[in-house]
Amino acid sequence: MSEDNLKIGVLKNGTIGSSVLLSFLIDERAEGKRVVFREVTSGPKMHPPEECVETMKKLLEFEPQLILMSSPNAALKGPKAARELVGDIPTIVISDAPAKKAVDEFKEKGMGYIIVGCDSMIGARRPFLDPIEMSLFNSNLLKVLAVTGAFNIIVDELNKVIMDMLEGKQLTLPQIIVDSTTAVKAARFGNPYAEAKAIAAFELAAQVSKITGKACFVLKEREEYMPLLAASHEMMKTAADLCQTAREIEKSNDTVIRRPHKSNQVLLEKRALHEKEK
Repeated sequence: MSEDNLKIGVLKNGTIGSSVLLSFLIDERAEGKRVVFREVTSGPKMHPPEECVETMKKLLEFEPQLILMSSPNAALKGPKAARELVGDIPTIVISDAPAKKAVDEFKEKGMGYIIVGCDSMIGARRPFLDPIEMSLFNSNLLKVLAVTGAFNIIVDELNKVIMDMLEGKQLTLPQIIVDSTTAVKAARFGNPYAEAKAIAAFELAAQVSKITGKACFVLKEREEYMPLLAASHEMMKTAADLCQTAREIEKSNDTVIRRPHKSNQVLLEKRALHEKEK
């Protein structure tokens, strides 16, 4: 397989922040010559479970050699039913904190997984959530995922698997729960204060799901759940603001790490703005 294109199927059932740019994390300039992506999605819906099953059937028509499955709470019936169809195709599940309940199943099936702790649930109640609020929450979440190092882990682990498959090496799928420690280590900050802000941002964003979960599924009275929904989104905005400050510190010190892909899928690296990547 060393010089052939690798066919990567991406299944998106529902939406989490980690799934929005998944293919682009691996082929950011759309010039990858050794990887071919096909995405199939059920849009925002995951219920009934047949939604997930039908999208997996459609994805399998592409005959992918590697499957990336993303969804909120991969322990739910829909994503679980979809996983029953993958057979022996190498599969990596990318999900949020509630997916920890399915880790034993992933291991039993020989699947990889990347569970991102700060990829928190949105405040999904009709009186609060509208298209603009949804967009703002996700834009803030993307900034948290990008700056804290969560995306770095996804890039590192997926690219490692892809390169091993392209080079015909023995395959080891990732089995990782991303917390603030693993995330900021992968972010490789040059400044300790920038790193501290990123840790704070990750931990703050990770708490958002506890607030939204209570507001969406426990509280029944509007005067009780509306302030919590608003508070949870303020928390995610504050986390994003901390990330922006951390990024600006790195820029002011000229220590921003940049790791673009070459067209052959190899990751390059540089720090100084005018430095040549290598």
